[in-house]
Amino acid sequence: MAEALTQYKLIVLYMLDHVDFPLTNTQISNFVLENEYTTYFTIQQAISELTSAELVQPESTHNNTCYHITPAGRETLSYFPDKISDAIKTDVLSYFAQNKIQLKQEISVLADYDKTTFQEYAVRCRIKEKERSLIDLTITVRTKEQAEAVCSNWKKQNEEVYGYLMDLLMK
Repeated sequence: MAEALTQYKLIVLYMLDHVDFPLTNTQISNFVLENEYTTYFTIQQAISELTSAELVQPESTHNNTCYHITPAGRETLSYFPDKISDAIKTDVLSYFAQNKIQLKQEISVLADYDKTTFQEYAVRCRIKEKERSLIDLTITVRTKEQAEAVCSNWKKQNEEVYGYLMDLLMK
């Protein structure tokens, strides 16, 4: 089992090393599960151990966690170039070729909320391109349900909202 877990860790590192943006826990898990490499719990264990060893860096929000490969993770991956089969490498690269735009979109449009000291909710809606923000908007709502609705709608309608604001502000 230890060798298999090492294999899954290397797959995660390989995935993170081949994109220029972080991947969510869901994106990593979906790839592994769709290809039937292992179970959900095993890939979560692999990700957890990579995080504990500081080979990946997590960034958490209320609804998901994104991962970046660290320099130590990249160095570790370089020690095991032959431990990932060519078939798995091809699967990873093919997955990115087919899904890169969608994966990047999922990671670029962010919405999260926190409870304020006034018992309201501050909802932060962002669109990021690489490491820079195109828009970073925080609005306050009264209830958790409203905060969740804003987050959900931002994911669906961010392009329209961004376009409307730009049109309005550039007049």
